[in-house]
Amino acid sequence: EQRDDNILVKLDNLSNFEIVSWRFVPKSQDALDVDNARKGEVKQVKGKTRNAEIEAAKESNEPEKIDEKYDIWYKVRLDRSVSPAPAGWVFGRQVELQVPSDIVFYQQNNKKYVTWQRLDNIEANDKFAAANKDATKTSKPGSWVILSRTNIVKAQEGIEPDFDGILVLAYDKYNEEHYSAYRNNDVWGLLPLKVEGTGDNKTFVLKLRGANGEIEEKRFVTFKDAKGRLKVTVPEGIATTGK
Repeated sequence: EQRDDNILVKLDNLSNFEIVSWRFVPKSQDALDVDNARKGEVKQVKGKTRNAEIEAAKESNEPEKIDEKYDIWYKVRLDRSVSPAPAGWVFGRQVELQVPSDIVFYQQNNKKYVTWQRLDNIEANDKFAAANKDATKTSKPGSWVILSRTNIVKAQEGIEPDFDGILVLAYDKYNEEHYSAYRNNDVWGLLPLKVEGTGDNKTFVLKLRGANGEIEEKRFVTFKDAKGRLKVTVPEGIATTGK
């Protein structure tokens, strides 16, 4: 909606900005198929409407897809040199998250990363890259906590989870390879992701829906064992191994 108290800003291709939050907006029903053909012309018959396709999927017991039910809008913060407005909204199909090069290889088409944080100490070069908003570049591989989201509708009381998967991806510097320290693909959670602590002992805090339907803060503790392998202490009530 355009009003006197807001502005419209055209962003250049490959523009960078900070995502503050996002919103799932139910898609409107396709316009009705109106017979507006002129005399002597053949009426163009449209295919099924989106709602009809969704109903057909339900009848065949297929899970409902997020990109079929919703449009996603990102609330973003732009640099002052781009816009004087403190924040604005961008249509989600025009946005691609800049996943760091260290972990982008592990992202799957049916499970997109929504946020991530490093669990090891950040090198000076990485701090410089972060300060310059070059999120795809890191000076060296490391260990990460990553939250992901499938394309399946999982609304509870009309609210979709921000993430439904947790991955702790550790890095073995001697073998120079990543390995999965913890994975759980059966959670219902809301952002933000908070990481606390220093050195090898870190804690990350998540807001997860419990069996009683209440949102609770859960603390996951990471540490290294005697062999230097990253381990995760999982809070009570959360599966120790994921699907």
